[in-house]
Amino acid sequence: MESVQSIKQRFELIGNDPKFNRALEKAMQVAPTDISVLVTGESGVGKESIPKIIHSLSHRKHAKYIAVNCGAIPEGTIDSELFGHEKGAFTGATQTRSGYFEVADGGTIFLDEVGELPLTTQVRLLRVLENGEFLKVGSSQVQKTNVRIVAATNVNMFEAIKKEKFREDLYYRLSTVEINIPPLRERQGDIHLLFRKFASDFGQKYKMPTIRLQEEAVAILQRYRWPGNIRQLRNIAEQVSVLEENREVSAATLGSYLPDMTGGNLPALVNQQKKESDFSTEREILYKVLFDMKSDLNDLKKLTLELMKENDSEKVQEENETLIRKIYGDKEESYEEEQPITEILHLPEPTAESTVKPQRPAPLEDRYHFAEEIQEEETLSLQEKEIELIKKSLERNKGKRKAAAAELGISERTLYRKIKQYDL
Repeated sequence: MESVQSIKQRFELIGNDPKFNRALEKAMQVAPTDISVLVTGESGVGKESIPKIIHSLSHRKHAKYIAVNCGAIPEGTIDSELFGHEKGAFTGATQTRSGYFEVADGGTIFLDEVGELPLTTQVRLLRVLENGEFLKVGSSQVQKTNVRIVAATNVNMFEAIKKEKFREDLYYRLSTVEINIPPLRERQGDIHLLFRKFASDFGQKYKMPTIRLQEEAVAILQRYRWPGNIRQLRNIAEQVSVLEENREVSAATLGSYLPDMTGGNLPALVNQQKKESDFSTEREILYKVLFDMKSDLNDLKKLTLELMKENDSEKVQEENETLIRKIYGDKEESYEEEQPITEILHLPEPTAESTVKPQRPAPLEDRYHFAEEIQEEETLSLQEKEIELIKKSLERNKGKRKAAAAELGISERTLYRKIKQYDL
């Protein structure tokens, strides 16, 4: 068996990272067998090299090797491309055509971006993996093929299975052996080696001196996160080789070619799931904001009415301290000393001429007419949404009204009233 170093030289692979070396070793070990292999890794890490290594070291090396990009073929024609079709099977099928599985009989098929396959095609592929049988589009005659399948994907397969975009049984058929290629940011020792190789290649290609990096530039190169992996590194090397007249590149010059340098190689939160207490959609959040506004408005109307009836701002403030804090926030300063309730509500101070129970004046009633209009224009769907939010909150808090009220941003008394009102 060839060594890992000889495989790197043969396929022009650069890197000494232990994870990368382990991926090559696994490819060499499974190559003599007919085991199905799934190559995983981010986009641009070089997954296409593994199927070539497997094919070249297998007993099928003299047969055909076909690479198929499943994501680049339209859904309506991918079955025809893979399995072939009969004449007249669909509009435009003017003659019988052999598919890749028929042409590659005895060889190897590399299915790149296999996670993009439609579900109907996945069923056909599963049958090929199980017993080597397939049907051409428009045909009822079963055909046999003897191919080895090596697949690759940058999709999180478990997430795809969870979302029912990929069949679980097909995943376990494809991933008899799974080979993961580490992203470039986890191979910091290989980044400069790869850059030097690309710089040398482009120097020869464009017949110009090879660019070199200063020490500070090398440090920046290794700290960068490289979201596009080796493909992005190659593009950067080509840009710098072509555009820079000074063949010794400084850190500042290199930094101008790297987008979003502020991020560096910092950890990032990925796939953070929502908590159960979060609302699932933006619409529900908007409804909650509207209900909060409505609740505050009703509390404000209640406070104003009590102030008018009692004609004693200090007494109203003492009896409704909690309500005032809810509306205007929990501030440290005293409302009695620095911000009287009459100033908050923009109402005149009570005078000696005022009666104990004054009649509600017309201008004041007009002043709050907008609140009544909001209530009149409230739609049935809004009320239904309020009921739905209350039910969800009660379910999440296992019927505990206090916790549900806190989640909805209303008082427990208000929640109790709404439960009675909607007969929940």
